[in-house]
Amino acid sequence: MHEEYRDDNVKQLRDQQVRFAPRAKKLEQATRAEQLLSELDDSRDYAFNFVCFRITDYRPETSTRRTIRGADLRHDLRLFVEDMSEAADVQVEEANELVHTVADLSRLFNVSTKTISRWRDQGLVSRRFLVGGRKRVGFLQSSVDRFIAQNRDRIRRGERFSQLTDEEKGEIIERGRQLAEDGASLSEVTRQLASQMNRSPETVRYTLKNYDAENAALAIFPNHRGTLTEEDKRSIFQQFHRGATVPQLCKRYGRSRSSVQRILVDVRVARTMELPLDYMYNEDFEDASRRDEYLGEMPEAEKPTRKARVPSGLPPYLAALYEVPLLNREQEYHLFRKMNYLKHLASQLREGLDQAHDRSAMMDEIHQLYEQAVAVKNKIVQSNLRLVVSIAKRHMSSTDDFFALVSDGNMSLIRAAEKFDYGRGNKFSTYATWAIMKNFARTIPSEFKHRDRFRTTAEELFLAQSDDRSNPFVEESSQRQRQREVGRILNRLDEREQKIISARFGLTKGSEPLTLKQVGEEMGVTKERIRQLEARALLKLREAAADAKIDVDLGN
Repeated sequence: MHEEYRDDNVKQLRDQQVRFAPRAKKLEQATRAEQLLSELDDSRDYAFNFVCFRITDYRPETSTRRTIRGADLRHDLRLFVEDMSEAADVQVEEANELVHTVADLSRLFNVSTKTISRWRDQGLVSRRFLVGGRKRVGFLQSSVDRFIAQNRDRIRRGERFSQLTDEEKGEIIERGRQLAEDGASLSEVTRQLASQMNRSPETVRYTLKNYDAENAALAIFPNHRGTLTEEDKRSIFQQFHRGATVPQLCKRYGRSRSSVQRILVDVRVARTMELPLDYMYNEDFEDASRRDEYLGEMPEAEKPTRKARVPSGLPPYLAALYEVPLLNREQEYHLFRKMNYLKHLASQLREGLDQAHDRSAMMDEIHQLYEQAVAVKNKIVQSNLRLVVSIAKRHMSSTDDFFALVSDGNMSLIRAAEKFDYGRGNKFSTYATWAIMKNFARTIPSEFKHRDRFRTTAEELFLAQSDDRSNPFVEESSQRQRQREVGRILNRLDEREQKIISARFGLTKGSEPLTLKQVGEEMGVTKERIRQLEARALLKLREAAADAKIDVDLGN
């Protein structure tokens, strides 16, 4: 099975279908995936829900806005077809049409087997068949016909290919060096030499790259790095926004101007698609005539609010929160409507990004709308930060870290601002209070438990209490002796019984005791069966402990 999927969702779909789909369904899904692959446009993005439906004929239970770029989906679908056919264990004799091997296609098209491998990366769909009890790569005649129909120029170039002699390789290298010294880029050298020597561009490029890899000190294009990784592309984007010019990036990465510009656009598109534009939809957003009203300035308060009294004991930066005026109901409604409307506009533009004539201008507008939405959200949050402080003070005990509570509460406040549905007419402070309290209820007990077990940072608690323990070295020695005794009697059990006892009593280092149900789920049996095996194992342990005269508490 392939592991080099570019999209985790497609890989997870593969894992699910390989594990659960019947054999006939696997073959059907391989065929459906190949049909979808033949329809892809590399420049488009495809929703994963759509991809899942086309392959399996059902939609995921949990809807996702995840999209997959066409080129990545083409790569993954080819792997998916091969993996599904491999999982189905299809005998080559069972195929309803002619099946070609790599060697067959090499002879058929008069090309090398490396060319066939390259064609597989470019869309020639392969499957795996059982041949003489072993799995081999094969190509259905229909898959070959489809690839020929869509790649006639590539096939013709490949048919002109023959193995290069050493003299021809030397000539390509020498001519390439001369052109490179005159300032030609790799793509320009490849194009010129392919025309002059009647060879495919792939052959010329492969020859030059191999020479450079084997002769680093004499490399013709020492800065050429082959296929750029996603990390390379992100680095190009970051360097460009830090002030690097396109010509500098071209020279640094051995790429043409158009290639670098395309990378900059592609990375920016990817970042735009990742913007968190989830929002609370309202039917009023469809009324375009009210755009100015929605995006207008926040209404002024009818009368100035009275300055809030600052609780005593707060540090200056928390006391400063009480200088930010609270929002009245009208202001709060306006800001939440504006924030969600801005995200609505940005989301609508993003959905049409693939078909846009000027994607750069559209992305500029999307990012501007998003930044405005963030600015509005920040104003909402700043106006309610004092709410977090007041709740934290009410729920702080003597051992609580007040600033940690405030920090957790701030995160809850931010999430609440993003999820609040202003259209229901409720006050945000009510909803935010509930969200913050819910988070405190979830986190504070676990922190208490953690502190009770690990007091490493509360030195004053140690200093405040006397140490009534006996010699710690004696205790440690006794504990090691008990562990050795327990380990010795555990060897009386078989492997399954040892696993059950270790899980039930938390004997493995760093683990907690598990319930019967949890152990049963791990071992794939019912909790009643675990209870029976545990009782039998404990009986063996008691007998072993009695024989060894070891005093070990094994429960009732």
